[in-house]
Amino acid sequence: MTQTDADPATAITHETSPSGGRFVYRAEGAEAELTYATTGASAGATRVIADHTYVPHAMRGQGIAAKLTEQLIATAREEHWSILPRCSYVVTAFKRHPEWNDVLAD
Repeated sequence: MTQTDADPATAITHETSPSGGRFVYRAEGAEAELTYATTGASAGATRVIADHTYVPHAMRGQGIAAKLTEQLIATAREEHWSILPRCSYVVTAFKRHPEWNDVLAD
């Protein structure tokens, strides 16, 4: 697990497992998450499926899902991942951000 932001108020952690991982934002006993599954390598890049984003009702409207997705993109660039968006939120975010196409899986 790595800490991706030093400010505890906006801390996003990255938890990994052999089959994937998740980016997590925790506040006041609740957590929001973006999960992904690792599917192997393609053209030198690890291929991941962004499959689920969840933000509890009390946390909605604060841009947390966007921050989780931005962290996914940053990690993909650092770790040479290609992302296959399957979660509806991530699919829509990719449509809004064509500058992320460098990490979009074919």
